[in-house]
Amino acid sequence: MLTSTISTFMASHHKECDELFAQAEDSVANGDWQQGTEQWHDFADELEKHFSREEDILFPEFETATGMTGGPTQMMRMEHEQMRALVSEINKAADSKDKDQFLALSETLMVTMQQHNMKEEQILYPMTDQSLANAVEIIESMRNS
Repeated sequence: MLTSTISTFMASHHKECDELFAQAEDSVANGDWQQGTEQWHDFADELEKHFSREEDILFPEFETATGMTGGPTQMMRMEHEQMRALVSEINKAADSKDKDQFLALSETLMVTMQQHNMKEEQILYPMTDQSLANAVEIIESMRNS
């Protein structure tokens, strides 16, 4: 799929991550730990890929173009760290097959991700689309990362 805006490319990856997350949560809720754990790790890998794309490629490009280093990208990095901590706790719940803990923590992560994604999709990504003239190259770089 050829994508011409950062907003479109990144929002599409949000949706992919959301689908993987929902599959894992459903499997665990239904007691299928084997499938649920595999799906969970697939989700966690994609989430980390998403964070890395932003932190290693998109955010530095945006900060260089705008001079804004302490604003929205700093907040997004902090939220990434919060979500990484939740993923780590959910990993522990999955390892011990603690369904209640897994589902409670995954609910917290889901709400956190929804709020985070909304800020990115409604504020930060449109700012990157306006600020970065080399969007196609940035998207390609993120796609290959």
